[in-house]
Amino acid sequence: MTRKAIRKTLPLLSFLLIVSMILPISLSALSLEYTDAFSVYDSDFDYRAVMSEPTLLPTSGARALSKAELRSLKLYPGGIPFGVKFMTDGVLIVGSAEVINGFKKENPSSAAGLMTGDRILSVNGKALRSAEDLTRSVEMSNGDTLSIVYMRNGAKHTTTLKPAYSSSEGCYKTGLYVKDNGAGIGTVTYIDPSSLSFAGLGHGICESDGALVPIQRGSVVGVNINGVIKGQKGVPGEVKGYFSSGKVGSLLQNTNCGVFGIFASLPKGLPEAPLSLCLKEELKEGKAHIWCTLDGDAPRKYEIEISSIDLTASEGKCFTVKVKDPSLLEKTGGIVQGMSGSPIIQNGKLVGAVTHVLINDPTTGYGIFIENMLSAAQIPMAKAS
Repeated sequence: MTRKAIRKTLPLLSFLLIVSMILPISLSALSLEYTDAFSVYDSDFDYRAVMSEPTLLPTSGARALSKAELRSLKLYPGGIPFGVKFMTDGVLIVGSAEVINGFKKENPSSAAGLMTGDRILSVNGKALRSAEDLTRSVEMSNGDTLSIVYMRNGAKHTTTLKPAYSSSEGCYKTGLYVKDNGAGIGTVTYIDPSSLSFAGLGHGICESDGALVPIQRGSVVGVNINGVIKGQKGVPGEVKGYFSSGKVGSLLQNTNCGVFGIFASLPKGLPEAPLSLCLKEELKEGKAHIWCTLDGDAPRKYEIEISSIDLTASEGKCFTVKVKDPSLLEKTGGIVQGMSGSPIIQNGKLVGAVTHVLINDPTTGYGIFIENMLSAAQIPMAKAS
C-alpha cells in the first residue's frame, strides 16, 4: 500500500478504533442500568433445618383488596432489617470441572450442554430437593446415561448426561458444582398488626437472569447491621450485617412485588404506629421520607423526593426515588443493597417501598406502590376497621 493510500485510510481506521472502544462500554452500561437493592450472600447456616418450614404459597391468584378495604387498612411501617435463608427447587449450577480417571479426563456436564447458572430440576424423572439428591442419583447410576431436566433463562430444557468415573474418589461424578440454598438481607416494608404477616424487598429474590428463584421453604431470622459499603458510580454499595441466632418467622412467598411471610411475634424497634395507606392516585411528586436501619438497632428517617410516577406500573418500578438527605448521602452515597423494602412515607401515609438503585447514579432508584405489594400477597390481612 502506498503512503498516499495509507493517509486516505487513516481517518477511517481512527473512526473504527474509536467505535470499537466505545461500543462495548455502551452495551455494558445498558446491561447494568439498575440492580435490586437486596444484599445476597452465602453463610454457614445449616440449611437442613429449613426443610421443616411450610412449603411456600403460590405467587399468583390473590384476591385484590377493594379501594374501600385499602383505605381502611392500617399497617406498621417496617424499616427494620431481616434475613432470609431458603432452600430452592432443584439445584443451581455454580461451576464445573473435569473428572479424572487415571490419564483420562472427561467433562460430562459440558458434553451434556449444561452451563453455570442452569438449575437442574430432576434426574430420570425424580425431582431434586437437595444437592445430596443429585449426588446420590449419579453415584448410583453405575455410569448409565441420565435424563436431566433443567431451567435456563426461564425456559425448561431436557438433556442427557453420562457420568464419568473418578479414580481418585472411586465413584461416578458429573463434574458439576451445585448449591441448593441461598441467603440475604433486606428491609421490612410493613407488618400487619393483627396477623403479624409482613412484606419486604418490594421485588422478588431473583436469579442472575432476573427470573424468580423457585424457593421451596425459607426461614426469617434477625440481622445485626455492622457497617455499610458506600455506593459509587458503577459500583452498588451494600449494607453489611450478620444473622443473629434463632428464627423469628417463616418466609411464605417470593413474588415479583416482594417477599412475604409471618413473624412469630411483633418485632421491637418499629418506628411508628400503624399508618393508613397512600393509594397510587393520591401519591404526589415531591418530598417524602423512608425508614431504614444502617447502624445500631433502630430505623432512622431519611428525606427523599418522588418523581416520574407511572400509574400503570404493575410490579416494582412504579416511580423514581431520589435521596435528598445529606446524612444518608454521606453514609451510603444514596441507595445501597440491603435497603430494598425500606418503607416510603408521604404526608403520614404508607406509600410503598424502595426497590432498586441505578448503577451509575446511587442517589437514584425506584419504588413500588403499596397496592402492588398487597395485590401479590396471599397471606390473610387484618380485617379492616
